[in-house]
Amino acid sequence: MQETPICRVETALEILTGKWKPSILLELITHGTLRFSELKRHLPNITQKMLTAQLRELELNDIVHREIYQVVPPRVEYSLTDYGRTLMPILNVMNHWGEQHAVHMEQKKQEQHTASLR
Repeated sequence: MQETPICRVETALEILTGKWKPSILLELITHGTLRFSELKRHLPNITQKMLTAQLRELELNDIVHREIYQVVPPRVEYSLTDYGRTLMPILNVMNHWGEQHAVHMEQKKQEQHTASLR
């Protein structure tokens, strides 16, 4: 009897989903290494608690590297790991699909509006 392959889409989505994870990853892809305060400044609507939690999850999954510098005051920087960089093609494809979906939904909305005027 042949085994059914395990679907790992859920596994991938668990790592990428969360209100802020895609935005955090985009900032790190775009800007490279960022201090916690810089990430917070780039994402003004995120709370410090949420940013910390999302970064910890990404760090736990080896997507983000956290570097602590023993200076006063302490400095903490975040960057993508080499493993985390392997997500870049996936995120680019997802972004492209998201752009196409937005256009599709706008066209559909326009078509429905035009149909309702008839």
